[in-house]
Amino acid sequence: MRPVATVGRERGARGRRAATTAALLAATVTAALAAGCTGGGGPGDDGRGSARESERGTSPSATGSSVLAVKLDNAAAARPHTGLDAADVVYAEQVEGGLSRLMAVYATQLPKTVGPVRSARESDLELLRQFDRPVLAFSGAQKKLLPLIDRAPLRAETPVSASEAYFRGSGKPAPHNLYLRPDRLVPEEPGRSALTTGFRYGSAPAGGTATASQTVRYPAARFTFTWSDSQDRWLVGMDGAPATTADGKRLAAATVVVQYVKVRASGFHDFLGNNTPYTETVGSGKAKVLRDGRAHDVTWERADAADGTAFTTGDGTPVNFAKGQVWVVYAKAS
Repeated sequence: MRPVATVGRERGARGRRAATTAALLAATVTAALAAGCTGGGGPGDDGRGSARESERGTSPSATGSSVLAVKLDNAAAARPHTGLDAADVVYAEQVEGGLSRLMAVYATQLPKTVGPVRSARESDLELLRQFDRPVLAFSGAQKKLLPLIDRAPLRAETPVSASEAYFRGSGKPAPHNLYLRPDRLVPEEPGRSALTTGFRYGSAPAGGTATASQTVRYPAARFTFTWSDSQDRWLVGMDGAPATTADGKRLAAATVVVQYVKVRASGFHDFLGNNTPYTETVGSGKAKVLRDGRAHDVTWERADAADGTAFTTGDGTPVNFAKGQVWVVYAKAS
């Protein structure tokens, strides 16, 4: 469902007819954006700007060479998630009102369905610069943010630009019921080489502290990671409850990174007037890497937005992650 984007501009005697045509077109576009081309009649996303087609055109991702990043709702009403266990990397960030939102990055496997999908934030653009023209799937964004997304080196795909890739599920109320069919955006798995994150995988670093669980708190949300010897994974908990997929599978990470960053006010607000936090992922600071039942205090550094993030021990030795899904939870540095 794509609104017509061209209107003939008449001059002279045709001026009145052109003006009428333009008015009708504007009404059509407004109606299409309000509908969201999703097949659902529920309320809009966060009361923010409606989704619209990106003007970036095509990218290398059309041939499967770039990662797929999907913005995911993480409100209680949105859980359990679908397809989150297939992500290579899951980023967690603080949003308005002290709540949390996720970004799932897919490279080595594409699930049949991912969701619920929600809106993008300004911080996402800096975070995604480390990937080679990624595909960003999201439901919409604040109207003032849309021009920044259009100029970013990524391929933005919303329910307007790719209506065939999205659908409304029946199991949750809107706006927590928007889902994505990844293969409609990315025809095949991009492959591990597309994960230009700077992460290293291999044997565990020396030392560390035996750790049973680690909790990260936001003003109105929290994540808890509990080590399971039997699964050799960190079991994920959200807001005090076990986190599972829609089919009942427990979410579990091979490596968890608690990265302490600067979280500042951005120039954007939600429809209630709450400021949108901006999570700075370029710079340096402290982090805690959890793997194999131990916690390692490390340093992180990302000199430029186009770079991945390097994690090192006190003597500068690169820190290896365990093979499997990585969760990166951004926490406010003290």
